[in-house]
Amino acid sequence: MSLPIYDVVESVITALQTSKQVLLHAPTGAGKSTGLPLAILKQAQLAGRIIMLEPRRIAARSVAERLAEQLNEPVGMTVGYRMRSETKISAATRLEVVTEGILARMLQQDPELSDVSLVILDEFHERSLQADLALALLLDVQEGLRDDLRILVMSATLDNQRLSSLLPDAPVMVSEGRSYPVARSYHPLSSHQPFEQSVTSAVLRLLQQETGSLLLFLPGVGEIQRVLSQLDGKINEETLLCPLYGALSLSDQRKAIAPAPTGMRKVVLATNIAETSLTIEGIRLVVDSGLERTSRFEPKSGLTRLITQRISQASMIQRAGRAGRLESGVCWHLFGQEQAERASEHSEPEILHSDLSSLLLSLLQWGCRDMTQLHWLDNPPQPALAVAESLLLRLGALDDNQQLTARGWKMTESGSEPRLAAMLCLGKEYADKQQGKTQGSAALATAAKLVAILEEPPRRGQPDLIHWMTSNQRHWQQRANQLIRNLAGKSGNVSLDFVPELLALVPELLVQGFPDRIAKNRDNLGRFQLANGLGVALEREEPLSGETWLVAPSLQQGSKSPDARVLLACPLNIEQTMQQYPHLFTEHTAVEWDDSKGSLRAWRRLQCGRLVVKVQPLAKPSEAELQEALLNWVQQEGLSALNWSVEASQLRTRLQRATEWLPEIEWPAVDDTALLNSLEQWLLPALGDVTDLKGLRQVDLSTCLMGLLDWQQRQILDNELPANYTVPTGSRITIQYFNDKPPVLSVRMQEMYGEQQNPVLAKGRVPIVIELLSPAHRPLQITQDLAAFWRGAYREVQKEMKGRYPKHLWPDDPANTAPTRRVKKYM
Repeated sequence: MSLPIYDVVESVITALQTSKQVLLHAPTGAGKSTGLPLAILKQAQLAGRIIMLEPRRIAARSVAERLAEQLNEPVGMTVGYRMRSETKISAATRLEVVTEGILARMLQQDPELSDVSLVILDEFHERSLQADLALALLLDVQEGLRDDLRILVMSATLDNQRLSSLLPDAPVMVSEGRSYPVARSYHPLSSHQPFEQSVTSAVLRLLQQETGSLLLFLPGVGEIQRVLSQLDGKINEETLLCPLYGALSLSDQRKAIAPAPTGMRKVVLATNIAETSLTIEGIRLVVDSGLERTSRFEPKSGLTRLITQRISQASMIQRAGRAGRLESGVCWHLFGQEQAERASEHSEPEILHSDLSSLLLSLLQWGCRDMTQLHWLDNPPQPALAVAESLLLRLGALDDNQQLTARGWKMTESGSEPRLAAMLCLGKEYADKQQGKTQGSAALATAAKLVAILEEPPRRGQPDLIHWMTSNQRHWQQRANQLIRNLAGKSGNVSLDFVPELLALVPELLVQGFPDRIAKNRDNLGRFQLANGLGVALEREEPLSGETWLVAPSLQQGSKSPDARVLLACPLNIEQTMQQYPHLFTEHTAVEWDDSKGSLRAWRRLQCGRLVVKVQPLAKPSEAELQEALLNWVQQEGLSALNWSVEASQLRTRLQRATEWLPEIEWPAVDDTALLNSLEQWLLPALGDVTDLKGLRQVDLSTCLMGLLDWQQRQILDNELPANYTVPTGSRITIQYFNDKPPVLSVRMQEMYGEQQNPVLAKGRVPIVIELLSPAHRPLQITQDLAAFWRGAYREVQKEMKGRYPKHLWPDDPANTAPTRRVKKYM
């Protein structure tokens, strides 16, 4: 069959002969994965092998099998593949499809890629973490070691502008669109029906209207299983139902990809694993739910949260394109066209929301300690890198100078992510120490089986890891054997068999890889707290929910509950862990308030992170411990727990208004956050003789706050925002300051006679509000313009007050009358 990609083969080969990097834009159905690599192999006359990176294992296997089939050869001859748990290559292999971190490992072992002429990065638009890392390392190789190495970046939806800015000299090749047209239409789901029910109805309608097999895109395995159960019994016997997702067995994956038997059609229910590179035979109908499940790493918690989100416009095009591979097709998008137009153009790159510990370990192995030395489409985020560095330190992969330790180098050889690699290294170290002994030689086998289970955990069933360690599942054992060979080598004298007697080693291995996932029971109802402070939960009915201590390596952070769900865990003997890992435990002396007694008590606590392991009461604490406890109590209770006198509150308000009204002067911050963060500076000096809560509440806070000001600041504050104002009679009247309104001076009217101008503060910028009072100290008038009041509204006040208070002075010209505090009789 002639593929659209064949029209650009000659141009691509010419570009590869003259350019180090080439970009290829080839939409779905053009044949870029299954047509172009063989054409290059035949026509480009390359001296070395071709390596093609596929982001998904199922796609890598499928593409390799399709390429080999075109050559009428079995996989492993001219065309082979390598992935984490499976390899099919030989000395005759010239085109190798690889996935996961395989290409990065090949580069680490042979930075020159000495027998490789071309590296193809397929489906680059997915922007997987491994693809970004591979491109950065390959560009580094081209710059420093191999200017003859060629890179071909190809995708159905290339972000050409950004790639071209990263690779300015790379020519851009464009292939024509898909092989056959696809009619796309929009069918929003009913808001009155459950999601799975609405999707099922749409699938049944399309099956009735159109011929051919159908591919349904759903966000995850749960939705696939629920829609399967809804469809089962509602379709005829000539229609096969086939789920398709990464955790399925190889035989079930092949069943979903293979063509339907003659006279039958099939419905394939898939995650976004089927978006790219996979040709599912006979598909001419696509139903797109518009959703995908993706992971988001949260640096603060160190957990990866699974979220369901809307797909990008690029993914919509990819999904629709599945219908036009072999004949004209139909695609129904189960959302509105307006929603499609509002969607983001491309999916967010994995590097921006992933755990970067594996990436950092790979870069340190590469010899790169400064990320800016490499060329990235998107720079790795600093918060995630900081968390990754902290984890590698805890695992023993880095020393204090951020250099790889001997264990760190060994971890890079394992082929596993850092936490699991640390467990494998511990198993290997244990085996090396116990050479010649049965249990010693089986220690690495125990670690390897444990890692295999954590890499591909059971989808359902009980969370007790000990149960799964005693089960005999072939795929786990195959992966365990591969891990053992990676670390021990073919000549290593290490057993491949797990020994049940070594189950006691499992908790120790888990603590090595997951020290932050040690968990303590909170309530015997399945709720635990991790050493890093996070809450996790088990179902109450689970036997593990009654354990006092666990180590929980596998967690799932949902969107509804604040507690992460424990997927896999193991009981932990905390006393034994203290002996094996003493560095995980720290002793703290704490002096705290006993609220019931209003006094201080001292404790010595042994802690594992945030978890309290043991508590022991202590004798009378020292003065320094007392003061620290007092400050901690204020931090916990807040500033309102202190005794704020009117004077202290007013001083604090004056300082806050000074910041606003006199910004040219640098004033200390006195908001709640600033004061709580600086307790040692302003409150601690006053705690010398304070030994209890009563004494703390007698501390003069105005004196404490004044300690924050230097002499010049005090002078300016007293002059420009004084606490009192001297009225014409000589009385010193308190000015009331507020955070949300102007300052107020409340004074009897007679004492303001003779005052012709309104008083002002802050270098004349802020007029004081004058609240003029009657002889009985009741408000008569409020003004910010005293002169205007004397000339105007005063006449009405004068008339009323002469009758009510005849013994007091009510002159006709108050602005020029001497002020008084006395009645007329004594004047």
